[in-house]
Amino acid sequence: MDETFYLATSSFESFPGLPLYRSENLVDWEPIGHALTRESQLDTREARDSGGIFAPTLRHHEGTFYLTSTNTSGGGHFVVTADDPAGEWSEPTYVDAPGIDPDLFWDGDTCYFTYFTTDTDRGIEQAEIDPETGELGERRTVWTGHEDPHAEAPHIYERDGTYYLVVAEGGTHTGHSAVVARSDEPTGPFDPCPDNPVLTHRDDFYRDVHATGHADLVTDADGNWWLVCLGIRPRGGFPGWHHLGRETFVAPVSWDDGWPVVENREIPAELDGELPGPSPEDDELTPVERTDTDFAGGRDHEWLYRRTPDCERYDFTDDGLVLWGGPETLEEKGVTFLGRRQTNFDCRVRADLVFDPDPGEEAGLALVMDREHHYEIGVGLADGDRVAVVRVTVGDATDELASVPVDERVTLGVDAETEAYEFVVDGEVLADARPKYLSTEVAGGFTGVVVGPYATGAGGRTSGRGDGANPVTNPARVERFVYEPTSDTR
Repeated sequence: MDETFYLATSSFESFPGLPLYRSENLVDWEPIGHALTRESQLDTREARDSGGIFAPTLRHHEGTFYLTSTNTSGGGHFVVTADDPAGEWSEPTYVDAPGIDPDLFWDGDTCYFTYFTTDTDRGIEQAEIDPETGELGERRTVWTGHEDPHAEAPHIYERDGTYYLVVAEGGTHTGHSAVVARSDEPTGPFDPCPDNPVLTHRDDFYRDVHATGHADLVTDADGNWWLVCLGIRPRGGFPGWHHLGRETFVAPVSWDDGWPVVENREIPAELDGELPGPSPEDDELTPVERTDTDFAGGRDHEWLYRRTPDCERYDFTDDGLVLWGGPETLEEKGVTFLGRRQTNFDCRVRADLVFDPDPGEEAGLALVMDREHHYEIGVGLADGDRVAVVRVTVGDATDELASVPVDERVTLGVDAETEAYEFVVDGEVLADARPKYLSTEVAGGFTGVVVGPYATGAGGRTSGRGDGANPVTNPARVERFVYEPTSDTR
């Protein structure tokens, strides 16, 4: 069987935007790049935490890949296109409509744009669209909810001459669900499935996965149907908390009396024997799960900036990643920080840092949920001596847990388990903190923890290496960064 699946996910305020993945079996996913890689495509410098890019839809039509999404921090709905998802994507074509969660569906030569509107009491709207110009025809309401008028994430499909509308209802946390309706026309009216919701985990709070919804459907080369959706994995007992953010899950779909069926309305624990392509190798980690880099080759696909960056502050060299701190701290937008998502409960992170700070300068390794919820090991000066400090910020409270003298060259680390982070300096555990306080249940938001090096300083680098008004800080250099899972539990 020769087939390739592509996946796009939300990126919120991070840059580059709209990460893209490729798979041959719907389980092993290789990161291949991003759709929004240029400042002309995406500027999130002023985006709120968990703002920015929401809920993309990826489609392929007559040789072209189309991505539609919403920049909630400026610009609204847009469409970008590419001949190859791993290549360069177009500048955005903006669509003048309210709301979020847009979908594209072609029926012959007609393309339909369906979305959740923020107009009061209008639910899911739809209009014909010219995807090349973004021009919309007349807007109409096609769904006002089955159980919940706040229906989101619409997608339209056709199967055997029948048109299906899949939407998310019940909010995006523990009440999340996927419901289905069908019609003889892509414009409706749509009749609800008598067995709605077709997917939900809200009936059992002791499941490993909660908040399943925002479903999309795909077929493989043999005509089998599959559902992908977002979900969360809470820990800490009922009702639990989650700090890895929203993740993507998959389930096989069968059909009964013309309706899609997800067995037991749940995400299966295993897909053994059902995969559409080659089975994954149990003893191999996919590229997104492990990072070991000296940065000489530049920024790999799993790395992200918190917002559209000042690129002058980041140098990828043969000697490592050079970070130039600016006046911003981790509590502010624009801080010098480069990270990758924490994707495993149990993992080991190490950063080999070379840094000789001046007063007011700091660099180190940070675990960041948002600007008000982050933990870090920072190297700076205290009473003229170079020290590594472990610091936690939870809301309005910041606490220094420990400090220790260090040399100019130091290895900083985090050993993560489900219930604890241990902060390590040159192989010695210095302090620990609970992941719970970086969770959505405490901090709010959607993104989960991102881990990576940062730098702050009183001055800041400019394109000309600084001047009298903006002195150049001493740069920090990260010679190697390692992220690796330490158990089989993702």
